[in-house]
Amino acid sequence: MIRSAALKKRYNLIDMLRGIAIANMIAFHFCYDFFKIYGVCTEWTSFPWIFIWERFICCTFIILSGISLNFSGKPVFRGIVVNICGLLITAVTLIFVPRFPVWCGILNLIGTSMIVFGLLGKPLQKINSTAGAVVSFLLFMLTYGIQFGYIGIFDIQLIQLPRLLYSSNALVFLGFIPKDFFSADYFPIFPWLFLFLFGMFLWRIIKENGQDTYFKKGSGFFCFLGRHSLIIYLIHQPTVMLAACLLAQMFT
Repeated sequence: MIRSAALKKRYNLIDMLRGIAIANMIAFHFCYDFFKIYGVCTEWTSFPWIFIWERFICCTFIILSGISLNFSGKPVFRGIVVNICGLLITAVTLIFVPRFPVWCGILNLIGTSMIVFGLLGKPLQKINSTAGAVVSFLLFMLTYGIQFGYIGIFDIQLIQLPRLLYSSNALVFLGFIPKDFFSADYFPIFPWLFLFLFGMFLWRIIKENGQDTYFKKGSGFFCFLGRHSLIIYLIHQPTVMLAACLLAQMFT
């Protein structure tokens, strides 16, 4: 009865969208492993539509994570747990696929963003929701090019940043990457923290305008995936890698 009551209070549409995002991510990672890691088509990641697909998945997942922060208690504790899960992914890739390690992956980004919110929650609560969403998205646009050496508006360069910031791995987690750095899944604090915060403010706007009732609809398989997205994310990594390896052997 308690579990049933809790589910009735959930915004099922958010669960469903998160479930679709995680299913999309699983499909992408399988293709990445099959084509890139196991060499079936190493230029696969160079196709423009692959970049669009990857950006769509990650942006959806990060925004939904920011939205979900409005319903989560103990954000610092949860952020530490998610960060540990991210470090586990890093360790697994270093052991089993050292040519394609994951440094500062999406779980570390989400976990760190939760911790930041937990530490700055009270000041953020005082910010007007619309202003917060607009400023967060503007900061996301302006810092999108940090890993490429500039401040700008997405691909439009406005200010070149000092090369000294990119001289070592010490600031990689922020987005300042040296030329020899590589990560198979890289989501630094800048710009992605701001997209996470955009999601948080976006839900407040939806709530303030009474549109949240529409999000109580939704059910089925994708809702299940969405409610268990963290454990599914952790399980899917070795599963799709094994499946891609077995399938790749049939083509090579």
